[in-house]
Formats: sequence, structure tokens, C-alpha cells
Amino acid sequence: MIVLAADKKGKVLHMGNIHETAVVAPGAKLGKNVEIGPYSIIGENVEIGEGTRVGPHVVIKGWTRIGKNNEIFHGASIGFEPQDLKFDGEKSYLFIGDNNTIRENVTIHRGTAEGGGETRIGNDNLLMAYCHVAHDCQLGSHIIMSNATNLAGHVVIEDSAVISGMVGIHQFVRIGKMSMVGAHSKVVKDVPPYILVDGHPAGVNGINVVGLRRNGVSPEMRKEIKIAYKTLYRSKLNIDQAIEKMDQELDASEEIEHFLRFLRNASRGICR
Repeated sequence: MIVLAADKKGKVLHMGNIHETAVVAPGAKLGKNVEIGPYSIIGENVEIGEGTRVGPHVVIKGWTRIGKNNEIFHGASIGFEPQDLKFDGEKSYLFIGDNNTIRENVTIHRGTAEGGGETRIGNDNLLMAYCHVAHDCQLGSHIIMSNATNLAGHVVIEDSAVISGMVGIHQFVRIGKMSMVGAHSKVVKDVPPYILVDGHPAGVNGINVVGLRRNGVSPEMRKEIKIAYKTLYRSKLNIDQAIEKMDQELDASEEIEHFLRFLRNASRGICR
């Protein structure tokens, strides 16, 4: 059914395809060509960008901003209050970018005051069925989270990381760009960029060579990353010594600089 959506003053905001059984609050703002499926509920403070499709039985609430051309499958719960006993009802936010696919029964929660008040998800991500993104998580772009993976609060995942199915990630852990976490892993420490980890708890299994190739990293740069990996994991140097050696001996490329910067900021320690 094609309907008109209006603001609180009755001003028409757009025309959209909203199923007759859906409930859209008067204050919600929907862009052009937004679709809302049967029995879905869109809250008062929600904004949904142009071309986004919301499937059946989806609930989106809170101060949630969703960008353009996302697809949200049935049963997803987005923008709910954090599962944090310290949360006291304060105003907090969820920001989701463009071109994301959010599959069945995914749950994504808003931020808390302690974590800066917002949860963020970038662009072009795939969150498969039953994934959970907790409060204050910060996700980049081009990330794949496989089925039933769960992120605790304050987790950071950098661009182009791949998280396999049924993974549990501890609060405040950071997952580096173009890294990969194997299925059923328990991740309690930071995963450096470009690295493959697996296990319970997760341990390092080498370089994510397939991921580097898929992301267009040149053979020359892959050789530099291999040297960095061996310096960090195969030498007898501690982390500070390995960083110093890499800083002195490797080319100052964007990839290596990011690797070193990640290691310098690894307050939880890194997977070994």
C-alpha cells in the first residue's frame, strides 16, 4: 500500500510503501522509496534513509538513524536499550550507514553514556542471522559477521574484517582490518590487522592471505606484512621491541603504519 507519511505538524515528508499492518510513529522520518513490511514497528525518533527496505516483524526504536539502501530482514530488533545495568535511561543513539544487509533476527543496541552515547555501523556490511551488536560497538565498513556471532559492549571492528559463525567477542576487544576470526572462537584479546585467529580462546594461525588478496593488497605489500608478522610472532622480541624493529626496518606504508598503530594501542593485549 502506498501511503503518505507526515511529521507531528501534519507536514507530508514523503510517499512510501508501508504495509497496512505496520505501525509507524508520527514522528518517524522515512526517505523516498522506503518499504516497511507487515507487522513492523517504527518508533517516534527513528530516521530511515531513501531506498531502505524493512521486512516483516521488524522493530526499530530509540534515537536510531539508518542510511540509504539498507535491507533489514524479518525479526530484527534495532535501536533497543542497552543490556547494561548501568544504563539509566539516558538519551543515546544508533547510527547505521548505507548499503548494509541485516539478516533475520539480528539485534543491535544503542550506546551508553559511559561509551560516548552511541553505537555505530558503517557501510556495505553483512550481518547474518542471529548476530548481536551490543551497546557502544563501533563497526567500520565491508565487514562480514556470520550467523550467531555476538559482540559484547564497546567492541571495535575495523574495515573488511571477517567474523565466522558462532563467535563470542569480549567487551572492549578490537578486531583489526582485513583480519579473520575462525568459527566458534572465543576472542578475549585484540586481533591485529591482517591476522587469522581461531580457537577457544582464540590464538593466531597465520596471516589472512585470502583476505589480503580479496582486498587488493599487492604482492609486495603482502611480503612486508609477512615480515611484520614474523617479527611480532616468530622472533623472541616482546611487543615493544618488535614494534621498534618494524618501525626501523619496514617501509612506512599505510598498511604497516596502521599495523604498528594498532599494536601501540592494544590495551587488552593481543592474541598470541
